[in-house]
Amino acid sequence: MTLLKTSAGCLRSARLLLAATAISVLTQFSPVMAEAPLPGGTLHLPAPYSSALQSLDPHITYESQDMAVSKAFHRALYTWDSAENRPALDLATSVETSADGKTFTYKLRDNAYFHNGRKMTADDLIWSYTRIMDPAKGYPGSPMISEIVGAEDYAAGKATSISGLKKIDDFTLEITFKNYLEPGTLLFEAVTAILPKEEADKPEFLSHPVGLGPFRFVEHVEGSRVVGEKFDKYYKPGQPYADRVEFTITDEYSALDVAFRAGELDATVLSGSAYAAYKTDPELSKGLIEVPELFTRHMGMNVQKPPFNDVRVRQAINYAVDRDIIIRKLLKDKAFKATGWLPMTSVAFDKDRKPYAYDPEKARQLLKEAGYGDGFEFEAMVTDGESSLGVLQAMMPFLTVVGINAKPKVVESGVLLDAINAGEAMAWFRSNGTGPDPVGALRCFDSRVSRSACNRSGYADPKFDAMIDAASSDPDPKRRIELAKEADGYIFEQAPVWFHNYNKAVVATQPWVHGVDSNVTEAAILEVDQIWLDENAPGRK
Repeated sequence: MTLLKTSAGCLRSARLLLAATAISVLTQFSPVMAEAPLPGGTLHLPAPYSSALQSLDPHITYESQDMAVSKAFHRALYTWDSAENRPALDLATSVETSADGKTFTYKLRDNAYFHNGRKMTADDLIWSYTRIMDPAKGYPGSPMISEIVGAEDYAAGKATSISGLKKIDDFTLEITFKNYLEPGTLLFEAVTAILPKEEADKPEFLSHPVGLGPFRFVEHVEGSRVVGEKFDKYYKPGQPYADRVEFTITDEYSALDVAFRAGELDATVLSGSAYAAYKTDPELSKGLIEVPELFTRHMGMNVQKPPFNDVRVRQAINYAVDRDIIIRKLLKDKAFKATGWLPMTSVAFDKDRKPYAYDPEKARQLLKEAGYGDGFEFEAMVTDGESSLGVLQAMMPFLTVVGINAKPKVVESGVLLDAINAGEAMAWFRSNGTGPDPVGALRCFDSRVSRSACNRSGYADPKFDAMIDAASSDPDPKRRIELAKEADGYIFEQAPVWFHNYNKAVVATQPWVHGVDSNVTEAAILEVDQIWLDENAPGRK
């Protein structure tokens, strides 16, 4: 087999566009690391967005909060390099690509150890990826692994192993994909983390995770904190710099704000109201990092049930609401108006596409055509927060004008997720990861993808399935991007969600903390092995 040598983390020209776009923004705000890292101390970081973790098993959960914590304990084949704004090899030192562009041969690290002291080998990658495809589990990482040849056959019970995974020797692994893609965009998140079989099979793994990360698990006080201590056999020499890390679990932005101002957190994500206050504060404003995330916030609709099974109803909701006012008044401009599913930092973002106009008369006409001229009522499940309940409450007067009565039902995020996955929720508010791989992001509307894996609306449309298949099977990278852009335009017209905004995340950092990165895939997921505290940090005392 002819192999083309590529350096670690090297991506093709398509990915460079993303890098150039985002880096130009990030460099305006990222703090400069001017000193040599100082080892020691305890990092105090947030695990925001919910009052409790979904799971400490990284394969089970795709929640940002859980993945922020997982970054301390687990590692995947790739990681996100925020400095370069692209995926980079993490558990391998090099990769070679076959002449046909579908097979990748990885030289794995021979110095990566699990926290139980055993060295990682190619068998662990094969076992982890096979576990993710367990059809009985519905793991959220399955759409990524299903791109490997034979993964779907395994999940369907047609094979006893994944044929596209081939062990060459203990530290060499060959992966063959069905389509043309950048594997780094699929295999960098915690949902594809590499786990030790002998630990992950134990029931206690759910409460005592064992991974390859820079910190070894110490304790989890449910609804309060997760603690880790430095792992001395971590494969990056000298890292992590901190001796311990403590994550504060909370869904209360106000609590994070108070803790940050009191110096109890080294960094935190900000709500819209806090962002407005911090921007005008001469000291707090110095540590702000603004991040144009690859996330799309929306109101999801169950398109398998009336009235949302009618595209005209879904379009009517998109026309009925003035999102500019909501973004400006409620979110304090901490958002960008959405013009599709793929966000502005996606390589397949269509900058020429116009958003749904605020047009209540058109909304009324569409509802009349759909047989809902007298309006209707629906229940929307929300969490108690500004970007969820707050946005729905801001929408309600606009919906009332066109005859729609929305009733909020406030629940915990775990309850919300269970209701969505069971197909029981009629409408909900969520922020979905929509990158870096545009085709993968659009699979959230692929009829062959389960609700738990991403297709929360239960959208099923053979025409769209064919469009997304065409985008994933074209050998020309530029053509793949154009096809993904067309598929995004189609889903925008079909409106299985109310397109609200692309996330502008903001991370506040203390003057004593260094190495906090700007992660466009999720600002709350920090590369904890590179963060360090100077001599002024409370965490050193």
